[in-house]
Amino acid sequence: MVRIPILAALTLALAACGGDNRSANLQAAASGPRAAPVATSAVLSTRSAKQLFGSEQTGSTHRAEPIGFYSKGCAAGNVQLAETGPTWQAMRLSRNRNWGQPILIDFLQDLSRVAARQPGGAGLYIGDLAQPKGGPMLTGHASHQVGLDADIWLMQADRLNLSTTERENLSAVSFRRASGAYVNNLWSRAQHETIKAAAQDPRVARIFIFPGAKVQMCNDETGDRSWLRKVRPIGGHHYHFHVRLGCPAGATSCVEQEAPPPGDGCAEAQQWVNNILNPPPPDPTYVPPPPRPDLTLADLPAQCSGVLASR
Repeated sequence: MVRIPILAALTLALAACGGDNRSANLQAAASGPRAAPVATSAVLSTRSAKQLFGSEQTGSTHRAEPIGFYSKGCAAGNVQLAETGPTWQAMRLSRNRNWGQPILIDFLQDLSRVAARQPGGAGLYIGDLAQPKGGPMLTGHASHQVGLDADIWLMQADRLNLSTTERENLSAVSFRRASGAYVNNLWSRAQHETIKAAAQDPRVARIFIFPGAKVQMCNDETGDRSWLRKVRPIGGHHYHFHVRLGCPAGATSCVEQEAPPPGDGCAEAQQWVNNILNPPPPDPTYVPPPPRPDLTLADLPAQCSGVLASR
């Protein structure tokens, strides 16, 4: 017996009931995603969203639109970052996470040219962006759901002819020491200038990196310091830095993250480093929060069912 995937089966059933729906499909592609038909939503709404979106292989046919929040949404009209360009290579191709909104793809190409101008490098090695239709991922990230997040290796790209196998197996290297209180001897002005260029780009909302790197950049910057506001210390993020773009103009379904606090944030980063070096006593009243349940399709914005159903 031939097995038909559930979404395909539902599409065939709806087509049989409704006749020729090509005009409706063209209208939906032009106007953006809408909620999928009730029959589809009822079947899928309680299923794990990461299983649904993690199995998609191609983007939706809608116009580009980030939908929802960075950790609770999906992405219409994602496009694929080319595996190799003049100044970048996408890594870990087997994950199929080199998809993003057009604004993100354009940003990465622009930043890779900045990185290529730094001494000792040929551009960027680019890690996870988003899945073809965004949404929760099977493994790894809570965010990266709306096509506006990108992980960029801190290690400079020294060659841009890596094979597929090399991209799967080449290890990123850590740039931290003392559990992230300091950078190690791999850190150079090249990382500083690349991150600075990203932070100065008006498309960027935040950059996440380990605390010692933020403090190092605070100590080394002798010019305009306003860009440091966007660079936020966070745990991990010592193999790569994470760039998050703001919601594009006109993206009415995109939920913006609250802006960083005023100031350059250097004192906050230094306090984080101080706590690494001299940890405060544990809070005896602290109770860890319960693990979060997996998001279902019903937890995401209603338009995400239409994105998922797009073929």
